Amino acid sequence: MRSRVHRHLGKVVAGTAVAVAGTAVMIGITLPGTAGADDTRTGAGRSVPQEAGADGAGRAVAPGVVEQAPAEGEKGTGRDPLTDDETERVAKIALSRQLFRSSEGVDGERGPQLLGVDLAEPEADEVGDPAAPRRADVTFYDYRDDTLVTRTVELGTGKVVDTATQRGVQPPLSLAEKAEAAALLIADPLGADLKADYKDATGRPLTSPDQLRLSGAVYRAAPGAQPAALDRCGEHRCVRLFPKVKNGPWVDARSIVIDLSARKVARLDH
Repeated sequence: MRSRVHRHLGKVVAGTAVAVAGTAVMIGITLPGTAGADDTRTGAGRSVPQEAGADGAGRAVAPGVVEQAPAEGEKGTGRDPLTDDETERVAKIALSRQLFRSSEGVDGERGPQLLGVDLAEPEADEVGDPAAPRRADVTFYDYRDDTLVTRTVELGTGKVVDTATQRGVQPPLSLAEKAEAAALLIADPLGADLKADYKDATGRPLTSPDQLRLSGAVYRAAPGAQPAALDRCGEHRCVRLFPKVKNGPWVDARSIVIDLSARKVARLDH
């Protein structure tokens, strides 16, 4: 295995920060010509009207303009983030026929579960070299034997230059894994409270993960803190979900753990 300054374990797909509590941050955006447009303080503290679209000196102010994002090219250079084309291409290259046939995804189908694609860190002797080759780390989880597989692809040649396998390593969950965990919970008797809360909030039955906004976190077994059914969590890929009714409230499901590897649902001991 080649020496790296640092290796990512996978992109936090689609923004994988977990929102557990409802703390909302409102960001105010002020466009030119709007701040103080209708009210200007005088030295005596009195207000005098000001014409809209003018600044404090009465000069006309141009309206705010939202610029279009620059078009993304097919290839990046140097330490540029991977483009969409690069991400799609290296994911296909990394998934060899042998890996596809010998592995299993979260839904039990053939082929490993794609977790993420990241721009790989340069090797130690390449740091600061603008001509260093661009590489991407493609991370998969094989549910057949609970193995994390990271394959490194050199973008210039399109060749896999490194493969690493690890057990007991649990990177952040993909959207597909959270959806599968929710589907298992909805189908399980322990999902009754979730379905009841959803019906109370919406008046409709909960039948699909698509009806929820899902956050979640990997769960690892802690001795004496869970039933025996969850003792292998950490070796197995286990999930605690934090579901939210779309356009509605959060639902407290913190006491439930879904073992995706064993496809079982259990309640934590209190």
